[in-house]
Amino acid sequence: MAMGLKTYLESIRARDPAPRSLAEILLYPGVWAVAWHRVAHWLFGRRLFFLARAVNHFARATTAIDIHPGATIGRNFFIDHGFVVIGETALIGDDVTIYQCVTLGGTNPANGIAGKRHPTLADGSIIGSGAQVLGPITVGRGARIGANAVVTKDVPEGAVMVGIPARATMVAGGAAPAPAPFLAYGTPCSDMFDPATQKLELMRCELETMRRRLDALIERPEEERDRA
Repeated sequence: MAMGLKTYLESIRARDPAPRSLAEILLYPGVWAVAWHRVAHWLFGRRLFFLARAVNHFARATTAIDIHPGATIGRNFFIDHGFVVIGETALIGDDVTIYQCVTLGGTNPANGIAGKRHPTLADGSIIGSGAQVLGPITVGRGARIGANAVVTKDVPEGAVMVGIPARATMVAGGAAPAPAPFLAYGTPCSDMFDPATQKLELMRCELETMRRRLDALIERPEEERDRA
């Protein structure tokens, strides 16, 4: 158990240069939120729903992270900072990283308990701050979701998504390299991404998309442009 905890803390340190020691990582709210979720999920699996919810509410009050007891979470899951919401039928693989203010939400509250309503995040995926990943979709292995993106459709393995609605950027998707390099906050437009220039990168993506659409519109016959 101690070795497993050490491995988990080392996996976080590999993704976050801020802590000066492994002991410091034990103070992270994301670490405590995942720990309490393990307890709540165990209770939930044994149909002790009230107790599971009680643990969930305590964890949310102390960490500002709300993980439904029914959510399934793999190894080395890292929530950097807090204010994250993860729904009941979410399925999270190994080595997944989520930044602050992310929602893994459902899109049809009429479904009730039946059916899968929340996303599946494959191994090694990264969800940038403020992103909303909604519905029973799949984010492929090694995919990256940029800050404030809204994702409502499946994301291919290794893709980089930005915008509302989210779409692939100029960075090529496809199979992620093995092992895939970790890129903080996802990577909107370039392989070398500085989080300090995140908003500028997102604006550049938007401008590039608008330019391509304008070029396509100019090339169309005048009759088609009038109908558009």
